[in-house]
Amino acid sequence: MSRINGFIGRRDFWKLLGIKGLTITTTAAVASQLSAQPASFADVHPVDPNPISPNEALKLLLDGNQRFVEQTRKYPDQSLERMRIVALGQHPFASILGCADSRVPAEIVFDRGLGDLFVVRVAGNVASDTAIGSLEYSASILGCPLIVVLGHRKCGAVAEALDDKPLPGRIGLIVERIKPAMERIISRDGDTWENMVKANIQYQVEKLLERSSILAKRVQDGKLKIVGARYDIDTGRVLLII
Repeated sequence: MSRINGFIGRRDFWKLLGIKGLTITTTAAVASQLSAQPASFADVHPVDPNPISPNEALKLLLDGNQRFVEQTRKYPDQSLERMRIVALGQHPFASILGCADSRVPAEIVFDRGLGDLFVVRVAGNVASDTAIGSLEYSASILGCPLIVVLGHRKCGAVAEALDDKPLPGRIGLIVERIKPAMERIISRDGDTWENMVKANIQYQVEKLLERSSILAKRVQDGKLKIVGARYDIDTGRVLLII
C-alpha cells in the first residue's frame, strides 16, 4: 500500500474501504444468524430430566470413592457420546469445594466423569467470595443438590496457617481465611495438623451457610445439603467430617 507523507493513496484507499466494508458486512451477517437462533442461547440451562436427592448424590460420590480405593473403577461418563450430551446442557449432581492440591482431583477420587461434578478448587478449600459465588451458581442455577467441602490430610495451606509466619504475595490472603479455625483445636488431643485439617473443613462449611443466604435458604428448604469430608492422600479414602 503506497503512502505519501503518511497519507494513503486514492487507489489504496478504495481497496482498504472495500476490505472494511466486507468485514462490516460479514459481522452483520453473523450477528443476524445468531439473533435468528435465540433458542440455542436461551436454553443454556435446561431442566434436569433426572433430578436426584442430596442423599442420593452423596451416595453416588461415596460409592465412586470406594471403587477408587479398591481399584475397581468404572470410569463412568467419559465417552465421546457423554461429551456430546453434556455439550447441550450440564446437570452436575454434586459440587465440590476442594483444595487446589494436585493430589486431590475430584473426578478421579470419586470415579466420575464429564458433567457429573461442579468443582471449585482453591488452596485450603477456602470459602472465598468467588468460591461462594460459584457454588451459588451451581445450586441455584444448575440445581445441584449437594456441596462437599473436601479437605485433605497434609494440607500445605493448613500447615502455613499453623506456622503463623508472614507469607509473600497474596498467599497470606488465603491463609488468613484458615486461621480462625485454630480456636477449635486448642483443647484437642492428638495430631495438631490433622486436627486443624478437620477444624478447617468444619469452619469452611459454616462460612458457606453464614455468608450465603442463597445456599442457606436452599438447605432450609431441603433442596441442598452441605457436608464436609476429608481425603486421605495416603489411602485415597474420603471420610465425612461430622
